[in-house]
Amino acid sequence: MPFDLAASARDEMIKRGFHPDFPPEATAQIAAIRSHPPASAVNGIPDLRNLLWSSIDNSSSRDLDQIEIAERKSDGIRVLVGVADVDAAVSAGSPLDQHARSEATTVYTPARTFPMLPAELSTDLTSLNEGADRLAIVIEVLVASDGCVTASNISRALVRNHAQLAYETVGPWLEGSAPPPPKLQNSAELQAQLRLQDEAARALRDQRHRRGALEFDRVEADPIISNGNITGIAARRNNRAGNLIEDFMIAANEAIANSLAEQHIPALQRVVASPERWPRIVALAAQNGATLPAEPDPAALAEFLREKKAKDPVRYPDLSLAIVKLLGPGEYAVVTQEGAGSGHFALASHDYSHSTAPNRRFADLVTQRLVKSAILHAASPYSQDELTVIAQNCTVKEDAARKVERAMDKRAAAAAYHNRIGQSFDAIVTGVKPTGTFVRVLNPPLEGLLARGSGGLDVGDQIRVTLVNTDPQRGFIDFARQ
Repeated sequence: MPFDLAASARDEMIKRGFHPDFPPEATAQIAAIRSHPPASAVNGIPDLRNLLWSSIDNSSSRDLDQIEIAERKSDGIRVLVGVADVDAAVSAGSPLDQHARSEATTVYTPARTFPMLPAELSTDLTSLNEGADRLAIVIEVLVASDGCVTASNISRALVRNHAQLAYETVGPWLEGSAPPPPKLQNSAELQAQLRLQDEAARALRDQRHRRGALEFDRVEADPIISNGNITGIAARRNNRAGNLIEDFMIAANEAIANSLAEQHIPALQRVVASPERWPRIVALAAQNGATLPAEPDPAALAEFLREKKAKDPVRYPDLSLAIVKLLGPGEYAVVTQEGAGSGHFALASHDYSHSTAPNRRFADLVTQRLVKSAILHAASPYSQDELTVIAQNCTVKEDAARKVERAMDKRAAAAAYHNRIGQSFDAIVTGVKPTGTFVRVLNPPLEGLLARGSGGLDVGDQIRVTLVNTDPQRGFIDFARQ
């Protein structure tokens, strides 16, 4: 009997505390939103639909939260990031909002996506779809030639996405390894616009690196599904188009966090504290011929990573994966003034919000409401105590979402590679826990338990393993050390 990956994903969601089905009252709310779409009542909001906005996301993405445009100025490049105004459709305290507050995040699995908001909203009415008029929060930053953001502004606007583009085709074109994708071939203006965005994004990235931000090069697993069955696992790497969107997202999130902090508005920030396993990172660097300080130092770690990537780009993803695991996950915290948070270690950022994905994360929707109240100079819609409760739930649910996604990735991989038992692979140790030692194969991307030969290993060690067993029903993938 074929393994039902979609049914297994739903069971895993329930096991981890999610409610994958929308309540009737939330579903009923959609009809009211559809009869009075947010963009039909602009109330004097600036009309920026004539600007050449575009989006870049995965080719399969339908929940579009962010669009971009850039303009060269005498003192730098003016970058506008438009974020879907989800709050305009989903009012605080409504049934849809209550469900989103409970779930906190969209969960992506190989066979099925479990959206925080119904698809009728997240992929349609509140998605920045190509050719659709939408309300947006617009974050404007002025990027100087050295990559510093010298000015910023936040406002509301009516926008229209003129070109929905994909990482998979824009990235290789920007890198010079492929022709422009079809939507760019006949538009010199759009090509020039994306190259200007790329210029601004690279300046932002270089500046972040100078202040100590970490750069990773990870290989992600991308299941290949045919007729509902897993037939293989492909390796997916980030490219220049992905970097562009990430760079603009970070700049927008920092601008939002700084704006709220400057106005002393209690807000949610994403915090990644100094890594508890810094000694292991130091030891890993020593194994690679480098010396890091005894105390956590993002600038020193960033320099080490840059040197390793330049010297050994083929094996650099292995090292990236080990460092990411040792840094640990972040959490949400309530911050009341600028610089008061613990900061984001990996980004070398003192103040960092999550604000650019309100269709996908409840923390972003909450931040959007805080921003709109600040624009109107109105009272915050949330008390500090209420934000604390929301932050705790968002942290818990995002951790649960990672567990769901990891479990389903393992089940998909177990199903795809059941016929490759006995084959050998190069692997890296990704976890050493009381429950066992875990390793990841980079080609193909495959993670599992080291069932035999785990003695004396730690995160970051590179070994040779043999695939000895897979169990798709339970997501078990077992390796033995050679």
